[in-house]
Amino acid sequence: MNILVTGGAGYIGSITCVQLIAAGHRPIILDSLVNAKAEVVNRIEQVSGQRPVFVQADVRDRARLVQTLREHAVDAVIHFAGLKAVGESVAQPWRYYDNNVQGSLVLIDAMREVGIQTLVFSSSATVYAETLDQPLHEGSVISSNSPYGRTKLMAEQIFSDVVAAEPTWSITALRYFNPVGAHPSACLGEDPQGVPNNLMPFIAQVAVGRRSALHIFGNDYPTPDGTGVRDYIHVMDLADGHLAALRYAHGRPGHHVFNLGSGRGLSVLELLSAFGRACGKSLPYEFSPRRPGDLAAFWANPSLAEELLNWRVQRSLDDMCADSWRWQSQNPNGYESS
Repeated sequence: MNILVTGGAGYIGSITCVQLIAAGHRPIILDSLVNAKAEVVNRIEQVSGQRPVFVQADVRDRARLVQTLREHAVDAVIHFAGLKAVGESVAQPWRYYDNNVQGSLVLIDAMREVGIQTLVFSSSATVYAETLDQPLHEGSVISSNSPYGRTKLMAEQIFSDVVAAEPTWSITALRYFNPVGAHPSACLGEDPQGVPNNLMPFIAQVAVGRRSALHIFGNDYPTPDGTGVRDYIHVMDLADGHLAALRYAHGRPGHHVFNLGSGRGLSVLELLSAFGRACGKSLPYEFSPRRPGDLAAFWANPSLAEELLNWRVQRSLDDMCADSWRWQSQNPNGYESS
């Protein structure tokens, strides 16, 4: 199929494009490059042997969307495009609602005009309410305490309402937990701008010498070692989950929701120790006070995806850390033009 991948030059989108090509599909990337680099398209070609079509445009540009959908005879859309930093969303909520919610509305409108009705949406576990009831399943209470999470919730609600109004649509929301790792070739990985918001790229930057030490927020949680527990998923498994969702959803009308996670919680210290094994040295860290709103533990029940998508994680914690270290050590400053 011809698949439009919005945000396809980003961390998860780029690796999903590689997996789409490997599966015989043709990705068409639409990306504004606000949070991505043009070099990524070269890297996708290097890894896959096929250069994807690249359209530099904002997902809110309806005319470019319609033109791209028509020109490339698109069969389905995978929608990654959006801003994704929780802290930034608190400081600049208007940008997040404009990009993430308005962008989704414009995309649906363009798809309706062209007659495309299959969409896989990059949602997030941040849509779940703070609860001690773990693991989280698709029927768990949804509510978010950040503008970022609320934009994902709003987009999910929009898509659900679209399917209710026009039942021939097939829209799938994938709620994923903590993507980590990199493509095993070390050509594609996470390249955050500024100080990383997520744990794994921060650890990787400590390992490569860009940061002096890891700050661990809280060591007095009711967990085995006192540090926060989260569900980490290798980005390659996550990309494969998008292909599985596409296979399941194309031609199957309805609004579908799946968790993509490992089903296992790992603590900050466990992840740090595993990364130390990958890079061959102990990494410096220091404890800081808890951050407001952080939960002690948060992990997925992925059984619905296993049952209906025939998908489950294949890669281990050591795989995540080894691939992440290979990427960071070979690309110490992230993507740089070749």
